[in-house]
Amino acid sequence: QVQLVESGGGLVQAGGSLRLSCAASGTIFRINVMGWYRQAPGKQRELVAAIRSGDITNYRDSVKGRFTISRDNAENTMYLQMNSLKPEDTAVYYCYAHFLSTGMQNYDSWGRGTQVTVSS
Repeated sequence: QVQLVESGGGLVQAGGSLRLSCAASGTIFRINVMGWYRQAPGKQRELVAAIRSGDITNYRDSVKGRFTISRDNAENTMYLQMNSLKPEDTAVYYCYAHFLSTGMQNYDSWGRGTQVTVSS
């Protein structure tokens, strides 16, 4: 069993900043990929940013230069620093991880989400 717990969401004015955290716990041998997805009302869930082994990152175009994803491997924690927030960033943000369990099996896991609301 692996749990992903997000924190750090909230309400912020346009141009402001928020920092999301995602803490992973459980029977983890190694986390291969972690990422942030978001889903706005009436829209599909979309990838915001991801980080994989070697700290290789990728971002969706609309957040490049504003968001930064990072990871603390020792603590199995991932962060998303969001700057220059825009109303269109409003969504529920979900943490995702693809990991190898202590039983040497690959799994995907999702957090429950944290709401980010950007007012204009």
